[in-house]
Amino acid sequence: MVVTSAPIRRLLVAALLLACSGRAYAQGYGFYEQGACAVGRGGAAVAAPCDDGSAVFYNPAGLTLTTETVVNAGATAVAPRGHFTNATTSRVSALKDRTFLVPAGYFARGVNRRVAFGVGVFAPYGLASDWPEASEGRFLGYLSSIKSVQVQPTAAVQLTDRLSVGAGLNLSRAEVELRRHLDLASVPLPGAPPGITFQALGVPAGTDFANVVLTGSGFGIGAHLGAIVKASERVSLGARYLLRQHVDIDNGELSSAQIPTGLVLRAPLPGAPAGTPIDLLVTPQFASGATLGPQSATTTLPFPDQLVIGGAVRMTSRVMLLADYQFTNWSLFDEVVIRNQFAPPTRLVESYRNTHGIRLGGEYAYAQGLTIRAGFDTHTAAAPDQSVTPLIPDAPRLEYTAGLTMPLFRRARMDAAYLFIDQRDRRGRTTDGGLAVPTAAVNNGAYQYYANLLCVSVVLGFK
Repeated sequence: MVVTSAPIRRLLVAALLLACSGRAYAQGYGFYEQGACAVGRGGAAVAAPCDDGSAVFYNPAGLTLTTETVVNAGATAVAPRGHFTNATTSRVSALKDRTFLVPAGYFARGVNRRVAFGVGVFAPYGLASDWPEASEGRFLGYLSSIKSVQVQPTAAVQLTDRLSVGAGLNLSRAEVELRRHLDLASVPLPGAPPGITFQALGVPAGTDFANVVLTGSGFGIGAHLGAIVKASERVSLGARYLLRQHVDIDNGELSSAQIPTGLVLRAPLPGAPAGTPIDLLVTPQFASGATLGPQSATTTLPFPDQLVIGGAVRMTSRVMLLADYQFTNWSLFDEVVIRNQFAPPTRLVESYRNTHGIRLGGEYAYAQGLTIRAGFDTHTAAAPDQSVTPLIPDAPRLEYTAGLTMPLFRRARMDAAYLFIDQRDRRGRTTDGGLAVPTAAVNNGAYQYYANLLCVSVVLGFK
């Protein structure tokens, strides 16, 4: 007996898409925490970026505000926590208690009174979702990872006393990984009529028989534009537009390992008498060139475009208030075509929606070198009801921030910020329900999620 059904092959290559499907602590798979100063303001920075080089990300035009040569090195520690509760069985699966580190660094220099340049290295898109291998959603994926890095050389010009513009070339590299189990009960039975699976032989649902690992990497290129208008001595307006990218994952590799089931055939099949170990029948499919053997796959991962507009008001010499609106074109992540080695291309539907967010922040220059910040932001969800999975426990959320700047020594300071993500509970699924395009009707429980983030940057200034 040989297991060679095309549905199994499609199940395998579908995993490559799922490996690209979400960061467990951001809307969609975006990550906006790219500098401790701006994080302390709730991310509101487009009209008045911090003077720490992070304008490369928050608004390239803001580099003209740089008064000295600046070097900024920092990182954000992210501790996501969450669980899924099955609505029927009350079974609870919890995320592993892990902390992820996301670095960011900048260099900025003012050439003269009107021209500045800089470069940033950061990760505005990425993924980290790590569940126990025995979790309920393991057949969709128990470990998903996108590690992306972007390098952005940037230049800015103050065209007039009131208008500054900036632009950067955005170069991206992404690595993806997915680990998932395959369920033998859902595998079509060879030689049987369509719709008949191993479950018809008495194999119970949730029978693990393979651990599949998918990896791949790719490159993309885009651009980043920004402008700041100084409406008055106290009021400034800003806008930034980060162009979309399409990262080609052209070297995807699949490997798999058999998981023993210990099951035997209860009735004879052609070429296999009753009592034959099912594991023995499946084993040949893990060989090179077989359905579960090593193979390649390719796809394209979109990094959606972003538009942010906002304003900043300096209330007094010590107090500044900021507000931003953020639009992210997540509808770009609608359908992905996966091309693999042993089967026709597979189309996978995600149907993401565009997201909208509001960021509010303020800062108070308390004393020489010491600044206190606070912020708040709220966002809609990118994933539709049918796409809420262990890989994307996405939902509308509220985020609260606090931060400060304090001097370290001459020309050196440290920025620190704390962010708490309070995400609304949301119904989702841990299975595809046997559907090629799952619907919200197969949602079988609820995801609860929150996260703590700590961001620290050390900034050095030189004349």
